[in-house]
Amino acid sequence: MTPSEGATMGADFWVGLGLGIVGTLVMVFAGRSFFFPASRLAAVTPPPPAKPTPAAPAVTTAPPPPKPAAPPKPTGEALRLLAVLQREGRLCDFLLEEIQSYSDQQIGASVRDIHQKCAKALREHLELEPILDKPEESTVEVPANFDPAQIRLTGNVTGQPPFQGVLIHRGWRVRKINLAPPAKGQDEFVLQPAEVELR
Repeated sequence: MTPSEGATMGADFWVGLGLGIVGTLVMVFAGRSFFFPASRLAAVTPPPPAKPTPAAPAVTTAPPPPKPAAPPKPTGEALRLLAVLQREGRLCDFLLEEIQSYSDQQIGASVRDIHQKCAKALREHLELEPILDKPEESTVEVPANFDPAQIRLTGNVTGQPPFQGVLIHRGWRVRKINLAPPAKGQDEFVLQPAEVELR
């Protein structure tokens, strides 16, 4: 080999070596390393840190609504007098019976008997007094400080009291009640028990 050929080969060696280094660097930066393939580079590359999972909001359970108050238990005190009138004068039987088919004479006879018995029971268990103790159809004066619960005005009601008018009804006020309480355990809503005759 001549000196000129050796110099030429030496130059080619260094040129080839330089090109090889440049190509290797290009493949490395392009993800295609000659010594470390892209799959191995991806394997050794640490994964990005996982984002923290936000905590679920606390679930608050609303307390149940309060139960509605039980309705007050009805009382049978208001039925005691009606029970007396039914027991003594059969008032409920008369008022609830269909009387259209009866003659006036039959109704009149029944009413007279019911009237006598109910009036007697009423006088025995209630003391009543008229609110305005004057004859009906007479002229009366209504004072300025009258109680609307005791005197009801009808007709042409204008202006301010005192008023003058005609007494249509005297009204009633209870002074005393003479009703004994029922026996213990008795159902006051039973005005009269059913009656069964055994034969």
